[in-house]
Amino acid sequence: MATLTAHAFATILRPCASKPRFLNGNRDVSVSFTQRKTVSYTSSFKAQAREAEWLPNFESPDYLTGSLPGDNGFDPLGLAKEPQNLRWFVQGELVNSRWAMLGVAGMLVPQIINKVGGTNFPEWFDAGKEQYFASSSTLLVIEFLLFNYAELRRLQDIKNPGSVNQDPIFKQYSLAPHVLGYPGGFFNPLNLEPTFDAKEKELANGRLAKLAFLGNVVQYSVTGKGPFQNLSDFISDPVHNNIFQNLGHH
Repeated sequence: MATLTAHAFATILRPCASKPRFLNGNRDVSVSFTQRKTVSYTSSFKAQAREAEWLPNFESPDYLTGSLPGDNGFDPLGLAKEPQNLRWFVQGELVNSRWAMLGVAGMLVPQIINKVGGTNFPEWFDAGKEQYFASSSTLLVIEFLLFNYAELRRLQDIKNPGSVNQDPIFKQYSLAPHVLGYPGGFFNPLNLEPTFDAKEKELANGRLAKLAFLGNVVQYSVTGKGPFQNLSDFISDPVHNNIFQNLGHH
């Protein structure tokens, strides 16, 4: 028994026995095969595991391999387990990030212009009170129809990339073949290449913009002011204009 145990331990540290030993019927051959196979299988299994970047010591789902821009292994609810869902969520986050960046710019720019240029543009939280060419209900219907049309065509493009490159009304306008979600042409005036690094930066800025949008809404609900005015008040008197003082008054 001691000899058999010694042989089994030795086979982990050296290659398998040569052919003449196998023909001699040495018993440690089967033990060597089993031990070496187990070690090899364990090594390959560990190589496939990927640690999630959003939380230390947390494994990323196997369907999030890091090949997508912005993939940090975050999907605790398993919503993107199905490939078709993952495809939809990727495009959904991309569009929402772009809207968030535009929204935050729309919150900040009018306030800055009013403060520096002396203009009187409406604040974002008062924009709904302004008088436009139509009533609020009419504008809501118009926006619903336009967004519905745009989203349906985007869904068609996701299901069948390139199927909506041709303008259905003005036939002379069309998009060149492009990567899904990055149409280029008129939508890329700076002619930037959609490299992996550029896609990662856009998603990172978009995620920050979504957090900033939420922060602006919360700030207004507490202080009744926009982000630029809140910043100005904090700089002028940080002792009395800060988050702790504002929360203490509510």
